[in-house]
Amino acid sequence: MQVAVLLPCYNEEAAIAETIAGFKKHLPDATIYVFDNNSKDRTVEIAAANGAVVRSVVQQGKGNVVRRMFADIDADVYVMADGDLTYDPAAAPDMVRLLWDRQLDMVVGTRHHEAEEAYRGGHVLGNKAFTSLLAWLFGRSFSDIFSGYRAFSKRYAKSFPALSAGFETETEMSVHALELRMPTGEVATRYGARPEGSESKLNTFRDGWRILKTIGRLFRVEKPREFYGTLALAIQVAAIILAVPLFITYLETGQVPRFPTAILVTGMSIVAVLTFFAGLTIAAISRQRQEMRRLAYLALPAPGQSTPK
Repeated sequence: MQVAVLLPCYNEEAAIAETIAGFKKHLPDATIYVFDNNSKDRTVEIAAANGAVVRSVVQQGKGNVVRRMFADIDADVYVMADGDLTYDPAAAPDMVRLLWDRQLDMVVGTRHHEAEEAYRGGHVLGNKAFTSLLAWLFGRSFSDIFSGYRAFSKRYAKSFPALSAGFETETEMSVHALELRMPTGEVATRYGARPEGSESKLNTFRDGWRILKTIGRLFRVEKPREFYGTLALAIQVAAIILAVPLFITYLETGQVPRFPTAILVTGMSIVAVLTFFAGLTIAAISRQRQEMRRLAYLALPAPGQSTPK
């Protein structure tokens, strides 16, 4: 079994050496890849000196790095983590073993933090809110949809479209597994604080807004019947509310004096019907697209053909 440890990095000179050492210790047979994303410090030099295979990705953003990692690396199992030493390498063997033995396609390392500085309160609240939103929109979810610590099968890595550019890629990973009904699992992992000299690249409000837009886009693309049906219902309800006074006036006087409102109500009703049928049409196209993704996923071998070391 070939295991590849994938570490996307941007200015992680303070932590990358210890991160590589940790994964070497707990996954001694794995090949460790550091994908540098235009670092301006000594990340590349330190990673190479510590025995990692270093690759460079010019397009800025974690999503762009993930796309390149899955495209370039060929392995049976992929373990993805950050190069900032916040994820515990000791959990990696359990994640690999769970994925391989149970023939899963993705195992999420669910973060449990002890140090307050490791995981800010706003991030905890946002994680819970977005996790609940994802479960409401797609029927089920994961305990920690934003975790960057994951193990993947080859069939997952090679079928994942990776359309996002930034930190919203974890959300896209979760939705991809949910929509294709892939077998998945979770392993509780320790989440620590960054070492001194390492700074987070996350921006709570900017990245939160991007994640919210990603969830909305994925809901529109993956669930078009529900998305456009809800939109059509909202337009029709608004039209009915505007039409109620017109009906009351007509019943009392037999006249319709507010023609602009009547025309608006008629137009809104037509738009609602068109929106609903557009949703049905797009749903049929989305179904075909999902079937093609499923076939591409099934064309690759399943994990778990032998026992991992």
